[in-house]
Amino acid sequence: MKTRRNFIRTIGLVSLIGPVQSCAEPKKESTDSPKNSTKPIIISTWDHGLDANKVGYEILAKGGSAIDAVEKGVIVVENDPSNQTVGIGGFPDRDGNVTLDACIMKGDGSCGSVAFLQEIKNPISVARKVMEETPHIMLVGSGALKFALEQGFKKENLLTEETKKDYEIWLTKSEYKPVINIENHDTISTLALDVNGRIAGACTTSGAAWKMHGRVGDSPLIGAGLFVDQEAGAAAATGLGEAVIRTAGSAMVVEAMRNGLSPYEACVEVVQRIKRKHDNLKDLQVGFLALDMNGNYGAYSIHPGFNIAIGDNNGHILVDAKSMY
Repeated sequence: MKTRRNFIRTIGLVSLIGPVQSCAEPKKESTDSPKNSTKPIIISTWDHGLDANKVGYEILAKGGSAIDAVEKGVIVVENDPSNQTVGIGGFPDRDGNVTLDACIMKGDGSCGSVAFLQEIKNPISVARKVMEETPHIMLVGSGALKFALEQGFKKENLLTEETKKDYEIWLTKSEYKPVINIENHDTISTLALDVNGRIAGACTTSGAAWKMHGRVGDSPLIGAGLFVDQEAGAAAATGLGEAVIRTAGSAMVVEAMRNGLSPYEACVEVVQRIKRKHDNLKDLQVGFLALDMNGNYGAYSIHPGFNIAIGDNNGHILVDAKSMY
C-alpha cells in the first residue's frame, strides 16, 4: 500500500521521539509499562490495527466475547483492498497468486487454521469455522477452499488492479529481497481480553510478497504466529515467518509469561532467542506482542518500525515498540 510504504519510511524517525498518536489522543510512554492494567482491552499489530481495534473494542465494550472481537476486528483489515499484506489486494507469490493464511485461538485451547487459501478474502472466518465445525485444527490449499465453499463463503478475485501493477513491476527484475516492515511482512495479529476474563487471538496475512508458490509462514501455525492460554496470556508475531517458526515464537512468549516474566520481558526473551539463531539480522525483522490475564501488554522487535495499536477505556492509540537495534 503506497501510504503504508510512506509510513514506514518515516516511522524510524518518529520512533526516536516517542509514540505515534494524534493530537487528540492521550499519551502513553511505551509498550512495556502500562500504568494500570485493564479489561476489556484489545491490542493489534501495526497502524492498520487501529481500524481493527475500533471494531473489536466496540464488541468488548458491550460485554461481547474476546473471540468475536478479534475475528470481527481483523476482518476489517482483510476487507481493505488498499492493504497489500492482508486479505484482498494482498501481494501475490512469484507466480502471481494471492494465497492467504490465518489462525484463531481461544484461551481454552480451541483453535482453527487455514493455509494456502485462494479466492476467499476472509480466511480468519474460515479458520473459525474449522475450529467450530470440524474435528481438525488446520485445513490447507484446495481442501481449505472446498470447506470454505461448503460453509457458504464465495469465491472472488483477490488480485486487485493496484497489486497487479506492482506485481508486473516486480517481474521486470524478479528479485526476492523482502523489505523489512513491508514485505517481511505486515500481518494483522490481534489479542483481546473481555470483561469476563476470556482471552483470544487472531492472525491473518497474505504472507511474504513474491514468495515461492506454496510457501506458508508462521501466521497460520498455532504456537508460532499465535498462541493463547487462559492460564498465562496470549502472544502473536509479525515479521519473517521462517524465523518465528524456528523458535515456536508465540508459544515461547506465553511460556515465559507463565514462568513469571511480564509481557514485555517475555517478548524481549524470545527476540533474543531469535538473535542467537541467526548470524545476520540486517534484513530480518520479527516483532512480538503479548497480553497477560491482567490486561498488561508488551511488545518488542529486532529493528525499529514495529508498532502496536491499543484499544481500552482510554481510547485508541498507536505506540512504537522498543527494539533491539
